[in-house]
Amino acid sequence: MNKERTTAFTDAILAIIMTILVLELKEPSQLSFSGLWALRESYFSYALSFFWLGTMWIGIHNEWEHVNIISGTTLWANLMLLFWASFFPYTTKIVSANFNNKTAQIMYGTIAALTTLSNIWMSHTLTNISANEKIRAKSIFRQRWLSIDLVIKILGITIAATIYPPAAMYAVMLAAIIIAVPAHFLEAKKGKKLIKNNN
Repeated sequence: MNKERTTAFTDAILAIIMTILVLELKEPSQLSFSGLWALRESYFSYALSFFWLGTMWIGIHNEWEHVNIISGTTLWANLMLLFWASFFPYTTKIVSANFNNKTAQIMYGTIAALTTLSNIWMSHTLTNISANEKIRAKSIFRQRWLSIDLVIKILGITIAATIYPPAAMYAVMLAAIIIAVPAHFLEAKKGKKLIKNNN
């Protein structure tokens, strides 16, 4: 089946989720620098969730760029990804109000890990149906990076459960940086190559 409706649906749902995040931010008790500073954990939680979801959206966009046809399994994997991602406003609100709470951090980290697991599954479905070796190679490469991402999140959840609760969120941040930075440089390199070839 054609990918257009699925990508449009995914873009719309992720945009709604990312918009809801800002609505969950608390107002400062007093409008001053100290009042804003008191909410630093809320701002950090919001920024991390927003940019993590944005990084995921960019990754999906890049992977699907040359995909023309998707399977029913891809649709289900995409739906699962959106289901887990839809919990981000809820878990972000909880963790921002209880930043050093072990349960809140594990909950946040678990939602991030389940979203990543669904993302790996979705990427795997594209590998299975594509006859184009370039697309297959891109999906396999992405699955490897996402697997590293998932391992970092699981380690963060484990550390959060045992010795240092904020480790779950810091692991999500670290995983986003590890995935986003190389991906950015790879895309920039590809863009320069295309410009050079067109001149």
